[in-house]
Amino acid sequence: MPHAPTAPIRVAIDVTPLVGPRTGVGHVTAAMVEHLAARPDVRLVAYAVSRTRPGTRDLALPAGTPLRVTGVPARALFDAWRWLGHPRIDRWTGPVDVVHGTNFVVPPTVAAALVTVHDMVFATAPDLVTPASRRYAGLLRAAVRRGATVQVFSDTVGDAVRARLGCPPERVVRIHPGIVETAAGDPERGRRRAGAATYVLAVGTVEPRKNYPRLVAAFDRVAATRPGLHLVIAGAPGWGDAALGDAIRAATHGDRVVRLGYVSDGDRRDLLAGAAALAYPSLDEGFGHPPLEAMRAGVPVVAAVAGALPEVLGDAAAFADPTSVPDLATTLAQVLDDPETADRLRRAGTAQVARYSWTATTDALVSTYRTLVLTR
Repeated sequence: MPHAPTAPIRVAIDVTPLVGPRTGVGHVTAAMVEHLAARPDVRLVAYAVSRTRPGTRDLALPAGTPLRVTGVPARALFDAWRWLGHPRIDRWTGPVDVVHGTNFVVPPTVAAALVTVHDMVFATAPDLVTPASRRYAGLLRAAVRRGATVQVFSDTVGDAVRARLGCPPERVVRIHPGIVETAAGDPERGRRRAGAATYVLAVGTVEPRKNYPRLVAAFDRVAATRPGLHLVIAGAPGWGDAALGDAIRAATHGDRVVRLGYVSDGDRRDLLAGAAALAYPSLDEGFGHPPLEAMRAGVPVVAAVAGALPEVLGDAAAFADPTSVPDLATTLAQVLDDPETADRLRRAGTAQVARYSWTATTDALVSTYRTLVLTR
């Protein structure tokens, strides 16, 4: 039976995204866990879908947060959850009021179920994601049939969830995420890390969706008349590596494209602090954390007119068609060359990023948990 409305709510939350190097989903999940664990009205238990127990030091869970590991390979469990609706996650977590799947998958449970859907690219543009990501469609449809509520970060994704998954409108909840603190970076350290005094920064895993080959081609045009300008790509290697390597080799100024691979949080802050601009030409996004992190750091942003980016960034970014190299180049050049444009974007960015806070996110999540319990 659920607890009374005034009692702490018992929440089982998926921390599998915290295993290994942190992607964007991992960073968001870590912040969710940190802020929920600090709430006196929430009792949190973490679960990880993994064959072996990940090191608790690597997960860095808040003190006092118990961890339950399934001990079963994720693929086997995903197939069982999709086709059989068993085993329930309660087998590992014990009795809880809500199970929150933080990364597209929420297990069967006797409790209320909430699943975070970060984007719908696997359904709207499946060629931009891996086959493993395409499996989310079946898992999500099964969860929706079991009565799960879907949490999204943008109305753009919410609309796609309703249209593509057939989820009833009342079971789609939009809760904006907070944004990490990035205003404390050191620009000099950032320039040393970049190996350049003036650079455009791009942040994100090297995958087709990030559209890096077109960004390199656009940079090549801009760099032709700016001898000191570099393009710095900070992101873990991914399945877009080959295309990016080809683009760099084909560029006249490819020697000024710097690939740093995965960087630490501290390096990320420093790189943002030293950047002349952040370029985010992604072909589809369900939210867009790096542009908002750049805005918090006072860095002007060039972003794609794609996915939820116009909704999330408002008038605080200079937008370009991500499929047009000339448009990307023109927009980037304007931000680099026109101080008035750059200053306007910085001011607008400061106002825009202030709309997103982890306090508000956590309040909304807890309110949603309670609503789910009371309406079961």
